[in-house]
Amino acid sequence: MQTRSMNLKEKYQKEIVPKMQEKFSYKNKLAIPKIEKVVVNVGIGNYLKDKKIQNEIEKELGLIVGQKPVPTLSKKAISGFGIRQGMVVGFKSTLRRSRMYDFISRLINLALPRTRDFRGLSLKSVDQSGNLSIGIKESIIFPEVSEKDMKASFGLEVTVVTNAKTREEAIELFRLMGFPLKKE
Repeated sequence: MQTRSMNLKEKYQKEIVPKMQEKFSYKNKLAIPKIEKVVVNVGIGNYLKDKKIQNEIEKELGLIVGQKPVPTLSKKAISGFGIRQGMVVGFKSTLRRSRMYDFISRLINLALPRTRDFRGLSLKSVDQSGNLSIGIKESIIFPEVSEKDMKASFGLEVTVVTNAKTREEAIELFRLMGFPLKKE
């Protein structure tokens, strides 16, 4: 008989909540910090003029996150960069609920270990509000993106937003979830 591995949401409810409650002595389970959303951003920088490559980036980001990304528009014109107001300068996708947990699981278990010279995430990437920001230089680390079909290499930024009250609570939550944080 094959045993089913526990997904991240089940792990949070069955293992992480009791450990966090024990360590920080919360009186109510609703006070325990949790991940609210994951925001994935891509800036298209060098490909501002090339619509075909912009469409490819949008399609590949959609494959990575599992939903159609929203184009981000410039708020004002910057002549030095050749940007007009209202021009598409990137794409973003906000993940919640099951898609969020699936993405985090793939990020921790598949993508980050495939990163070249990866030695863990710095604790400096967790801000005072308890949010974790990760910059990824190449989208190729995700298994959904095929190196053969890729027309343009692009980096992305992943922000994991929590409702933690302090930075220490957030760091403990990320460690228990399996994020490879460095010991600093």
